[in-house]
Amino acid sequence: MANKPLPELNDTTHADDHNWPLRRALKVSGIALAIIGIVSLAIWGALRDMPGIWGVLIGVAIAGGFMLMTVVVTLMTSRSTPATTMAAVLGSWLAKIAVVLVVMLLIKDMTFYDRAALATTMIVSLVVLLATETWSVTKAQQVYI
Repeated sequence: MANKPLPELNDTTHADDHNWPLRRALKVSGIALAIIGIVSLAIWGALRDMPGIWGVLIGVAIAGGFMLMTVVVTLMTSRSTPATTMAAVLGSWLAKIAVVLVVMLLIKDMTFYDRAALATTMIVSLVVLLATETWSVTKAQQVYI
């Protein structure tokens, strides 16, 4: 076994950039959402044809918008005070809830989409995006001193 040098224990490459963990979470979550969307489109398109495809597209849009908007709002307000950031995050959360409720109420009686495709895609997307955002931020090794 060859002697390989160990990696830097305390990598300080991004120590000055407090937005780096959030940008990393946005990137990794965006990639995960794209993969979920492609796989779901293939599966539900084969199973339910166009209604399955519409269900997946709506599910990815709702779940992706809901999860990624929080990261975007936090990044946009990161140079302001913590109170401003929290107000923006809370306000965006309330707006997201309202939009999701309105969309779901508008499409509840429509038949152009498959409900199972929508629900499955939304649930999988929400769980995976929450996991990838959490993983991305915790593995960023940001210095908090």
